[in-house]
Amino acid sequence: MENAKHFIDNQWVVASNSETIPVVDPSDGQIFAQIARGTPADIDRVVSAARAAYDGAWGAMSAAAFSRGCRC
Repeated sequence: MENAKHFIDNQWVVASNSETIPVVDPSDGQIFAQIARGTPADIDRVVSAARAAYDGAWGAMSAAAFSRGCRC
């Protein structure tokens, strides 16, 4: 089973502590996935990446261009 990662700054990364959380199917109690367990350090990375995107081209983009996924 592949462990999920965080998508930060346009790349998939493991949680800073490499920990995961099991995802359990309530119908049978079986673990069917693992998701990354975020930490405050991961949140800091996300906020920094979001701020950089906002201060860059993505923040200057119109709503119409953003909805089209423009890679300006």
